[in-house]
Amino acid sequence: MTLSLYDVSVPVYARMLKCLAATLDKAEAHTGASRVDPAALLDARLYPDMWPFKQQVMAATNHAFRGTARLAGLDIPKITDASASFADLRKRVAETVAFVEGVDRAAVDAGVTREITFPMGDEQATLSGLEYFLIFSQPNFYFHLTTAYDILRHNGVPLVKTDFVGGP
Repeated sequence: MTLSLYDVSVPVYARMLKCLAATLDKAEAHTGASRVDPAALLDARLYPDMWPFKQQVMAATNHAFRGTARLAGLDIPKITDASASFADLRKRVAETVAFVEGVDRAAVDAGVTREITFPMGDEQATLSGLEYFLIFSQPNFYFHLTTAYDILRHNGVPLVKTDFVGGP
C-alpha cells in the first residue's frame, strides 16, 4: 500500500474539523445549560498570554485550508473571518471542510516536492511541500485544535476523548 501526501493531510484535516464542529455544538449547549455567557467561553484562555478559544479555532482552520491550498498549489481561499459567535465558528469550520474536501488529490500529491514559501512570524520560510506539512502545517493544526479542546474542558464543557478524535 502506498501512502500519499493527500492521504495523510486532507482526510485527516476534514475528520478532525468535523469533530471540532461537533465540539462547538457541545460547547454552545453547555453555555445554555449552565447559564454561562457564550462570549465568556469564546474569549476563554488557558493563560493570559495565550490566544482565546475563538482564535484557537481560527488558527486550526487556517492551517487546514492554507496548508491544503499551498500543498495543492492553489491560492489561499477566502474563508469566513467572523468569530463573534459559535455560529460564526461553525460556518468557518464548514467552509474549511468544504474547501479541503474539494481539493484535487493529484494536486496535493504533486505538492510533495513543490517549494512552498509562507510567512512564519515576521519572516518568510521556504520548505518542500512534505517538510511544510510535517514540520509546520500539521503540528500547528494539532496544537491549536488541542488547545481549543483544552480550553473547553478547563471551563467545564463535558467533553471526552472521542469528541476530539471521533469514533471508529
